[in-house]
Amino acid sequence: MISPYLAVAMQLTARSVEAAPDAAAARAGILAHIRELETELAGTRDFLEKFSGTPMKLAVLPEYLFTGFPTGRVPDFQARGVFAPDGPEYAALGEMAKRLDLFIAANAYESDPHFPGLHFQASVVLAPSGEVVLRYRRLNSMYTPSPHDVWSEYTRHYGPEAIFPVADTAIGRIAAIASEEILYPEIARAHALRGAEIFVHSSSESGSLVPTAKQIARRARALENLAWVVSANTAGITGAGITGASADGNSAVIDWRGTVLAESLSGANCNAFAEVDIEAARRARRKPGMANYLARQRLEPFRDTYAGVVQPADSLLEDGKVRARAPGDAVQILREVIERRAREGLI
Repeated sequence: MISPYLAVAMQLTARSVEAAPDAAAARAGILAHIRELETELAGTRDFLEKFSGTPMKLAVLPEYLFTGFPTGRVPDFQARGVFAPDGPEYAALGEMAKRLDLFIAANAYESDPHFPGLHFQASVVLAPSGEVVLRYRRLNSMYTPSPHDVWSEYTRHYGPEAIFPVADTAIGRIAAIASEEILYPEIARAHALRGAEIFVHSSSESGSLVPTAKQIARRARALENLAWVVSANTAGITGAGITGASADGNSAVIDWRGTVLAESLSGANCNAFAEVDIEAARRARRKPGMANYLARQRLEPFRDTYAGVVQPADSLLEDGKVRARAPGDAVQILREVIERRAREGLI
């Protein structure tokens, strides 16, 4: 049995490494940012535990919090902001998780020794032991390479279990969904079919008083999978060449019924927090009723349809070798997909 605990979606301001004078300064800035975050998380934990009387066990951080996204203005983004899986940035985050006795979900761009020259967007969960217990690499990505772009080699190195990983932890079975992937029901369902009962969602999106696509999708993914969603948005981005509050607001905690339990307005805050009752979702998943959408899912009828190709795999492989991504590649691939589907009379 897992007792209820607090989860918080930390709405924090991302800092672009492109604003730093050079790569060394960017790297130093990332580690300084992590040190600052520890102070904020410690204060948040103490305040929320005093306020609620419930222990805080999980903190979810926004998308690319420590680096911003690559805009193309600075050619050495990899040198400035791409983490190595065994690098000092993850080590610092692990030590922070250990000192704070928290599960921390973070999102960053990271390198891979099997694919030099490429980087992937990764969502990781660090346990109170300091270890990375979950590493998920974003599949649906237009401008950053995806494992699907080197699919044959990626699955050869890591096997199918690395594609939709689920971490069985002391606070429940956790899976990660990155940014706009919340809009793709297959991502959440694949994780849920592997046992995931809480989705950590790191995002950077435009907040709004009008329901956005991601707000609607978060509730749908929770409801259809009988799973919790803890979604952290950025509180703006500095140094990226866009207006600071362009991606700000609407961090949320959503329960397994699709009910929004807490949601932030704009600005850096810890207001999106709520008590997570994993056992409630487990009870719902075990009931033989019409509302058990996960158990009622029929997969075989969809097999042939899903065996088709929309976005092609291996777009960055030529004769088994990884090629560099050229400017315009992503848009060209999308054009080809649209043209092919039009020729087939499907759009």
